[in-house]
Amino acid sequence: MKRLLEIGKRYLAESDWKDLALIKFCLCSMGILIGTQVRPKMKNVVIAAAGSVFLMTYATLMAKLFRMVFHKK
Repeated sequence: MKRLLEIGKRYLAESDWKDLALIKFCLCSMGILIGTQVRPKMKNVVIAAAGSVFLMTYATLMAKLFRMVFHKK
């Protein structure tokens, strides 16, 4: 596991915004494909879980952005 994390860090260090955008599109597409396979009775549970993950990650990302924008030197 430690080796995988090291590879991930190195990959990110060698990537630019275009590579990261491609990763996000890939993950979004995979999520859509998985979402099409959800049984109708489980749909609300999946929506709630995905919405929760989105809100938590979005809040974290925006907090970092605002710290960067409003950081006074």
